[in-house]
Amino acid sequence: MPRHDAAELAHRLGEHAEAVCRHYLSNGRRSGNYWQVGDVRNASGRSMFVRLRASAKGPAGKWTDAATGEHGDLLDIIRESMGLVDFKAVADEARTFLAMPRPEPERRSSRPGATTVPTGSPEASRRLFAMSQPIPGTLVESYLRGRGIPILHGTGSLRFHPRCYYRPEDHGPTETWPAMIAAVTDLSGHQTGAHRTWLDPDGDGKAPLDTPRRAMGDLLGHAVRFGVPTSVMAAGEGIETTLSLRCALPDMAMAAALSAAHLGAILFPPTLHRLYVIRDNDPAGDSARDTLAERARAAGIEAIVLSPELEDFNDDLRHVGLEALRAAIAHQLMRQDRLRYLKRAA
Repeated sequence: MPRHDAAELAHRLGEHAEAVCRHYLSNGRRSGNYWQVGDVRNASGRSMFVRLRASAKGPAGKWTDAATGEHGDLLDIIRESMGLVDFKAVADEARTFLAMPRPEPERRSSRPGATTVPTGSPEASRRLFAMSQPIPGTLVESYLRGRGIPILHGTGSLRFHPRCYYRPEDHGPTETWPAMIAAVTDLSGHQTGAHRTWLDPDGDGKAPLDTPRRAMGDLLGHAVRFGVPTSVMAAGEGIETTLSLRCALPDMAMAAALSAAHLGAILFPPTLHRLYVIRDNDPAGDSARDTLAERARAAGIEAIVLSPELEDFNDDLRHVGLEALRAAIAHQLMRQDRLRYLKRAA
């Protein structure tokens, strides 16, 4: 990998240094502006310090092991903690964490005067969303209703693209499939990325592809958003899971972070006082729950976990129904939120 590409990756990781440490150095803990852990291979202890914020001493992500004198950056942490040898594997792992696309040759447009943008970049995600159409009456609406999600108001962050490109991971020929396009935005509403769910043209759920879900652009800390948060909001992993809970609480603002790792790193609106963490019943969901709740409480935000009866809230909605879902979450909400959101939705 060219040196400037490695430097760019290290810089991007440094912008999310704490999230990187929580993911790859899980045996450590935050101490002021540093993450402390035993060593770069994630041993328990306190001799290694990772700088979480840029300062006069250096950029975020730089680390030093006081016991051995070793030092490096976040790419070194990924390499050592994962036991990777080849630098390409390290870079691929870093891009996966950041939800960055792997480099691809830029394609020149045959249209005179057309401006090219890097494949998979935030600008490419904005163009893809702009080329898509609202979901009413489309295959996306059919897909979501097939997942038991009948309430679709406030879903302007979702659109439909009838012929979205899909590049197989085995470098086979590019295909086109219909897709649900979700806009990933920051706290100000600026689109930083997009998530694609390719769909079966016959309306039978997701397309029969090896990876029918993919993201592009800048995702870490951001989310697919439904509603505008004020003092209360909920955050979960997947779009369908989050929308399922929103069927029961249609007036509560919610955000889908798209993965367990990204849920743990989601950024908090400045007006937020209480966060409901939408949990999935699996080990990754438990880890994301703990990480997000810890971060929220450290920021002075009350964190409350909402747990499904089955694997996730979409399973609950499809198998037990909307009324049973409302009843199941009623006792998990704060009393004022039951009155504000659940009673109004009934």
